Amino acid sequence: MPAINRRQFLNTSAKGAVAAGLTATAARGALGANDRVRVAVAGIRGRGGGLINDFSMRKDCEVAYICDPDTNYFDVRSKQAAERQGTTPKTEKDFRRLLDDKSIDALVIATPDHWHALGTILACQAGKDVYVEKPASHNFIEGRRMVEAARKYDRVVQVGTQRRSAPHLPEAREIVRSGRLGHIGLCRCWIIDVRKIIGRKSDAPTPSGVDYDLWLGPAPKRAFNENHFHYEWHWNWTYGTGQLGNNGIHALDLARALLGFDLPDRVTSGGGMNYFQDDHETPDTQIAAFEYPRLTVMWEHRMQDAHPLEGAGWGAALYGEQGTLVAHSTSFELYEERGKKLAKTVKGNVGEHEHVANFIDCMRSRTRPNCDIEEGYLSASLCHLGNIAHRVRGNLAFDTKTTRFKDDNANNLLTREYRDGYVVPNVV
Repeated sequence: MPAINRRQFLNTSAKGAVAAGLTATAARGALGANDRVRVAVAGIRGRGGGLINDFSMRKDCEVAYICDPDTNYFDVRSKQAAERQGTTPKTEKDFRRLLDDKSIDALVIATPDHWHALGTILACQAGKDVYVEKPASHNFIEGRRMVEAARKYDRVVQVGTQRRSAPHLPEAREIVRSGRLGHIGLCRCWIIDVRKIIGRKSDAPTPSGVDYDLWLGPAPKRAFNENHFHYEWHWNWTYGTGQLGNNGIHALDLARALLGFDLPDRVTSGGGMNYFQDDHETPDTQIAAFEYPRLTVMWEHRMQDAHPLEGAGWGAALYGEQGTLVAHSTSFELYEERGKKLAKTVKGNVGEHEHVANFIDCMRSRTRPNCDIEEGYLSASLCHLGNIAHRVRGNLAFDTKTTRFKDDNANNLLTREYRDGYVVPNVV
């Protein structure tokens, strides 16, 4: 099945960029130090709203377009951007209509997970840089294709795991890599929080102002259901990656930034729907273990209580022979192992604004950003492999050279079937 041809789409749906009222300027080329970066934000609820703030508040940026299949949010997001940057962004349901606009420098993708890969690849092919929200992809193979597209078209692609740019990260990484903790045999990552019960809901008519077919995009065509739509899509395998992909990606990426591990030799996962009895498909309780030579990396989440681990609801703890380092979103603590004496506390912030600044800087310098797509792909891959182990209920050997399991049932979940017209291509 061929991938969508972007130019065919434009010609048949809107007679190209001119009919859409877009600027037909010459290619802008490399950005200069004084150029204002013009971005289009695709997906404007949730993280999209935050990213509209992050880009529009910068004097060197302009949110030129906001794009979403749900037009009900256009007014509030347009005003939000205008208050910060002084100009009102244009609106468009389908970001693909903008990709021939040479005045757009970058696409910011805050869509549901199932749109991340196709959006990134199309933008790279159109010569745009990309800031794509976490997790990088909806499945394992998609992540690899995103890396290939970024390299082939020489694009800057930053993945939105902001802790890669947190100001306390460099010192924590230096402590770990200096050997001060001794050999680290266990890394434990977690999130403990309380999520709402979503109940059971029947299919219903699509709300006014929503292009649900476009929202579905690469996913199978089906009737509208509120529990598959705004935010609740996270808990459905067709569109989301569960709590492991939603929040595990942040902790596992932080652990990778500190320790430098890549794909595991073996992965297993336990858990299930232990509390919620509703439309959740993804587990409310999950423990996943990733095995490496002389290192085990663990993930744990609970979605029904707030009792913390290591004194916090979210974190990554590295347990060494001579010390322990516990990293959080905005700080880390260093302990001496004997007696668990606190040796040091360093505070910072989550790194959100710094992460956007790093992306803009790399657009100008044409260097790799703090969470380059290859790092984002590897971190997201841990989430995908852990979820696959959960879904097939297996203790799975993984060949890091072929990037395949020995279990064919597990291999079937490394990718997905795509809807005609929205195919993530095998060759980018």
